[in-house]
Amino acid sequence: MKVGVLALQGAFREHTAAFRSLGCECLDVRTPGDVAIIDALVIPGGESTTIGKLLGDYRLLDPLLERLQAGLPAYGTCAGAILLAREIVDSDQPRLGLMDLKVRRNAYGRQVDSFETSLAIPCLGDEPFPAVFIRAPLIESVGPGVGVLARYKDGVVLARQGHLLVGTFHPELTGDLRLHRYFLDSVAGGRN
Repeated sequence: MKVGVLALQGAFREHTAAFRSLGCECLDVRTPGDVAIIDALVIPGGESTTIGKLLGDYRLLDPLLERLQAGLPAYGTCAGAILLAREIVDSDQPRLGLMDLKVRRNAYGRQVDSFETSLAIPCLGDEPFPAVFIRAPLIESVGPGVGVLARYKDGVVLARQGHLLVGTFHPELTGDLRLHRYFLDSVAGGRN
């Protein structure tokens, strides 16, 4: 499986390292030609407004939408979750908008309010998952076709809708590869 990691801004290198350690071929996605040759896509954390603008500047928005609407598996973390959400509270920034989610940017506060916690994620087993929240968004609501995979306090922090997976935290900044493996095996169909 060739995993494409959107490499315009943000934590793309860390995702690439995680997937390579799981035996995947990885490609930094920066052009429409890159979009055409990947089997799965990761949209990393970073600054969602910047990534959204760069999607337009690099002429990636339409090719990505076409592939994603045709079933390309995708995993969005933090900013990636924002870009995949249909609705962003108080924002009209460019986005892919394919998941039936409503998100709020920077819901936990500013950079100084970033934190780490252990999350119960039943689909990964009994051991808690180390979650790093950096200026993280919050999924305020999900549509009927969206499965909630994890919550933190009263908010949704991990969700899946068919071939799309989003998390509001940064698994790529930990040594725990269970979410990357889950994406490969359960969301992308185990084609690794």
